[in-house]
Amino acid sequence: MIIKTKKYQLPKKTYIKMGLKNIVKEQWWVGAIYLAIVSGYFFIASHWWITGATIALALYFLFWLIQFAGVTQLEQGKMLFEKLSYEIDSRQILIKLNTKQGMPVKWEMIKRGSMEKDHFLLTMNKAQVIYLPFKIFNSEAHIKWMETILSRKGYIPAPKAETK
Repeated sequence: MIIKTKKYQLPKKTYIKMGLKNIVKEQWWVGAIYLAIVSGYFFIASHWWITGATIALALYFLFWLIQFAGVTQLEQGKMLFEKLSYEIDSRQILIKLNTKQGMPVKWEMIKRGSMEKDHFLLTMNKAQVIYLPFKIFNSEAHIKWMETILSRKGYIPAPKAETK
């Protein structure tokens, strides 16, 4: 079965927010480094441990914010923010700009997938994501089928059977 979606344009703010969340998930160890530096306060009591570590952490997140905001402005990232439709099956995801132009994405290119309360999120790398809100699917059956594909590929846990 092929899941065909409606056209959807990814908002730039949503992309930036998802990118920052992805960085926090992938680079959680930065928080551990922050805590290690802050704990220096217990050895040599000075507010500079906390101040310096907090400034460094803020600059780190500012760096990534600038990176993701920059992608929204670059010509190379322009395709991410155009109206796209998707054809999804168990072999690949076909990202279509129109009926004649498209790009296949093999499932092997997807590093991580998740299902949130109102969307699917497929992550290829730090800057490339496929965001599929439920509203672009043509029916509830397509959402269930997408959930089944993601669980078979090992990106999300298997859907729970409904009991009555």
